[in-house]
Amino acid sequence: MKNLRLHIIFLLSFILVQLQAQDSIFKLKGQVDAYAGINFSNPVQLQTGARFMPVLSIGKTFRNNLKFDSELSFDSYLNYHFAGSVNDISDSKIKPYRLWVRLSTERFELRAGLQKINFGSASMLRPLMWFDHIDPRDPLQLTDGVYGLLGRYYFQNNANAWLWVLWGNDKTRGWETVPSERKIPEYGGRMQFPVPKGELALSYHHRTANLAGVLEPTLIHGSSTYREDRIGLDGKWDIGPGLWAEYSLTHSSPDTAYFQPWTKLFTLGIDYTFSLGNGLYLASEYFRYSSANEIFNSGKNVSFSSLTVNYPVGINKIGGILYYNWTDKSWYRFINLQRQSDNWTYYLFFYWNPEVFAIYNNISGNNMFSGKGIQFMTVFNF
Repeated sequence: MKNLRLHIIFLLSFILVQLQAQDSIFKLKGQVDAYAGINFSNPVQLQTGARFMPVLSIGKTFRNNLKFDSELSFDSYLNYHFAGSVNDISDSKIKPYRLWVRLSTERFELRAGLQKINFGSASMLRPLMWFDHIDPRDPLQLTDGVYGLLGRYYFQNNANAWLWVLWGNDKTRGWETVPSERKIPEYGGRMQFPVPKGELALSYHHRTANLAGVLEPTLIHGSSTYREDRIGLDGKWDIGPGLWAEYSLTHSSPDTAYFQPWTKLFTLGIDYTFSLGNGLYLASEYFRYSSANEIFNSGKNVSFSSLTVNYPVGINKIGGILYYNWTDKSWYRFINLQRQSDNWTYYLFFYWNPEVFAIYNNISGNNMFSGKGIQFMTVFNF
């Protein structure tokens, strides 16, 4: 809490200074959303909630196209799940969502603070979901950020280089099941370069993970912290249909027998917009997750296929996401009806999924889409 207050004081001071400049740009925007739904589990659950997310941004451009800008936003929400007096659940919180400052030119940017860092070519089943929790079923695409320093440089041939240092993060992100040790910095980088008909990229990240709070102390043989290194490779090509591939290899060395040291994730995808009516968009991905005690062993495997469908009808849109788990032969179905009216957007969701998720199992809110149910959401952007 003390660190949060210091961040807020710093950013507010910066904003007050910038507001004194005549050529500064000051914007206040945000969104309000509310939802209500019913989940036909046993017992039946009624779900409702609301969120208010204000976004304060300010920017100032100096000579030689040097720009200094910042963003301050908060996520305040309240959720209720009614399933009988014993099983009722409520959840409410106010937390910083984005809290960063940035210095940039036409080819370079340096951004510090609480920010979103994501990259990769896949859209639904993402091996390179290293620092975010974006759920493709979420129409708002909300995700917590990470505290860190990110630098990017853009070359004249459209290649770009990333470098980052993260610190003070102790929550799981992406596919992680063990959080980072918040007092030890994480670091990594990415190099992305053009190739014929597309682009390729190579990524790397190093962190120190902490088993404390994940396993009982008696199950940890030595230190609760251990080193983890990740290498990622991704590419995408436009050859008529869009093609992409994404691969992530993680090596860790926890001092316990409960985690395998090698984890491999792979996705291969394709999409195309057919000239039918207003344009029918289809995208499909194949995803494979494996963990093993040796790098070339097959180990434990889980495979998914996904299909995304979108079709616009005037100011409305009909969409759906279908997953199939090849390992346990289960289906995940999600249908989204959307209507846009000025600053208002309305959604109607239908879902029919297994009671226990085997995908995105560490993304908060997945229980809202487990089993069978209907949900309505309205969003106002200001």
